Parts: sequence; C-alpha cells; structure tokens
Amino acid sequence: MVSQEQRRRQLAREKFLRQQQRRTSARRKARMRNAAIASVLGVILIGSVALYTTGVVLKDDDDSKTNASAEVTPSASATSKAPDPCDKPAEGKVKTQTWKKEPALTIDKSAKYTMKLETTCGDIDIALKAKAAPHTVNSFDFLAGKGYFDHTKCHRLTTEGIYVLQCGDPTAQGNGGPGYNIPDENLKDKSLKDNVYPAGTVAMANTGQPDSGGSQFFLVYQDSQLPPSYTPFGTVSKEGMTVLKKIAAAGAQPADPTTGNTAPNATVVIDKATVTKS
Repeated sequence: MVSQEQRRRQLAREKFLRQQQRRTSARRKARMRNAAIASVLGVILIGSVALYTTGVVLKDDDDSKTNASAEVTPSASATSKAPDPCDKPAEGKVKTQTWKKEPALTIDKSAKYTMKLETTCGDIDIALKAKAAPHTVNSFDFLAGKGYFDHTKCHRLTTEGIYVLQCGDPTAQGNGGPGYNIPDENLKDKSLKDNVYPAGTVAMANTGQPDSGGSQFFLVYQDSQLPPSYTPFGTVSKEGMTVLKKIAAAGAQPADPTTGNTAPNATVVIDKATVTKS
C-alpha cells in the first residue's frame, strides 16, 4: 500500500516532469521562431544594404572603389503587379567593355548637352549640367558614344522612402560599372534644398564612399529625401517625366534575396543612349 508520503513524492515527480516537458517544448518553439525571424531579417538586411545605408542611400552594390556603379536605396517595398506598359526591347546585345581610367576631359563646359534615353517605355530627354558636373557629363558623353548603355535594363525601382528608377548597369544586377570612378560634383546644387532631391533630378549612384561613382545613375520621379552625397548632373524633361511616372505606376517586384534589387514591373530597357552638344 502506497503511503501518503510516497504518493506526495510521486505527484511531485510527475509535476516536475510535466514542467520539464513544457520547458523543452517552449525552447524548441523559441528556436524555430528565432530561426524564422533570423531568416526574415536576413532578407531585410540584404535589401537594405542593397539600397539604403542611411535610411535612404543610393549606392553601388560593389564595395570595391575601382569598379563602383550601383546604388543603395531604402529597403523599398514592392507594389502590386500591374500590366507592363512598355514595348519589347530592340534587338541587340549589351556591351561589356571596361576601361582602366576615367576618359580625358574633352567636353566644352560652356556648351549645352542633352542626353536622350530611347527606352522601351518612351524617350527620356535629360538636360545635362556640363558646367557644374563636367567630369560626370564627360563620362556619360564618352560611354554613350561607345554604346555602353545600349540594350541595358534599368534594374531597380524604389517605391517607398525614396522614389527613383536606377539604370546604367550592364549586368542589371547592381554591381556593374565601367572599370573607373569619377569624382563627386555639384553636391551643393541649389536645387537640393533640405536634403531633398526634387522630382526630375538625375544623379549618380555610388558605393557610399566619396568619389566612387561609375556608370549607374538614378532618375527621381517624386521628391525624395536623401543626403547630398549623389552628384546631380541632369534634369528630366516634362515629357520624360511622363514616361518615368508611367514606369513607376506599374510598381516594383519583391526584393531579390541575392541582390536586394526591387526591379520595376515594367520592362525598362535603354535601347539607345545619345549625348548631344548644342
């Protein structure tokens, strides 16, 4: 016959075992929950590093200063899928040529230069600021003359925090460039008030380090809060803004977990880029 004391001890042991089982189960669930959170955070951090180091930074994804050309931007959320408003790209292949150093400065700083981007979504004309950003305009004149931008995709569209379309990377991954860097210029442009890049601004992407621009650039389709670290070198025409807004209205895809890019839903390809002096 089981004594009262033995019964009490048995109940105590059973209670202890139940507690241990609950704790083990709780730890297992916590590990699963933390693993899931870590996975989600990993994706968020990838997207953030690819687009936004200061809460809103456009920068190159390539950390090496010798081959910079992409951008960082905020961890932009994707919008819902919309019909593609753009045409099929023209036939042709992207060129992969690179150069060891910045081209010699040959533009006329006192002249007017315009860049035309003939895209699958419509033409985007850009008035370039040769006097204020001569190295940048000179580089674009050189690269466009080499057909460097032809048939390249605009690989990133940000739709939250900052509002830009990013182009100029032959790899369409956010880490391509011409092989050389150009210096930062015109960072005190009068248009940049209260750290806002106004709609219509065209500026250089970079790695987040000084003088690390390459070939990637972004077009602002809506006023965007950004630190004055990205060379503003052009202004989109009224007609070009209509094209930009059409691209933006189609929304962006979810962030690519490997690159952090939020590609536009629209098929934005630069069929041809031309810089003209007038």
